[in-house]
Amino acid sequence: MKSKQESIFSSKTLTYFLQLAETMNYTQAAQILGITQPALTQQIKKLERTVGAPLFYSVGKKLHLSEAGKTMLAATHQIYDVLNDAADAIQQTTTATNGKISIGFLSSMESSVFEDFIIHYIKQNPNIEISFRLMTRKEIWDSLENNLVDLAVMYLPDDSIKNWKPYATKKIIEEQLLFVHNNPDISSRQKTVHYQDTLDKQWVTYPDDYYLSHIVAEAYKNELVDRPRSAAQFTTPFQLMKFSQAIDVNTALPDSFFKAHRSEFEKSALPFEPPITFQMQFVFRKDKTAIPRIQQFFKEWDNYFSESDYYTRLQGR
Repeated sequence: MKSKQESIFSSKTLTYFLQLAETMNYTQAAQILGITQPALTQQIKKLERTVGAPLFYSVGKKLHLSEAGKTMLAATHQIYDVLNDAADAIQQTTTATNGKISIGFLSSMESSVFEDFIIHYIKQNPNIEISFRLMTRKEIWDSLENNLVDLAVMYLPDDSIKNWKPYATKKIIEEQLLFVHNNPDISSRQKTVHYQDTLDKQWVTYPDDYYLSHIVAEAYKNELVDRPRSAAQFTTPFQLMKFSQAIDVNTALPDSFFKAHRSEFEKSALPFEPPITFQMQFVFRKDKTAIPRIQQFFKEWDNYFSESDYYTRLQGR
């Protein structure tokens, strides 16, 4: 039978503590966790009684970690690191052709090449199960931290991520954003478009907290040009394409998506001047490369693109 102290230090309680430590806001943390604020407050108070010290304190309306809270946060991360290392060590004893690979894929990206590769990979490795999930950026990082996905595919660089120590990356392609428009004043002979020439209409955009919206905002700010006015916001490139063409507003989409669906576009697209660039990369915990099936996955990936690069495959669809 579990003791009272063992139940206080349950995975659920530590998850509640980590979420509050991340958001520093009881209301926001409770919403993310899907519980009521009083329930979260009760769990934190129980944890504080167990350790014998307050873990948080308030200055006005702002919440801070106490010294005990900082110690608890470091210890909690160590606990999760030990569990993740143990899981990876167990997986390293498996074979390259059996088991499951979980992939978190950023929902704002073009996925067709990955879907084609997974079909190819499963044909070559029928005893491997692939779990491929479209996720938000926050869901991806939470899943990486808690070892719920083996590999993530996302856009980098990302200044909002502070702790890169446990992670490694593998570059896929260099990307850039394209301005998608139906503006007759922009010459068909132009090879790029200046920021001030993109404001003739409202835009349809990704939500403000999405990576691509953030880098667009930064690019316009750096060029001292007003940020485009948004008529609507959607989370996938397909939705942006559909809305942009139905309502005749501007948008910006990754080059990979535009190339993959060029025949479906009724509008033109141009790179920005100066360009808005970023990289599509695999992100994973460093120990993952010691797992045989992950090694095999990357080997097959490299072989798949040895004769034909990423963009060629996109355009050949």
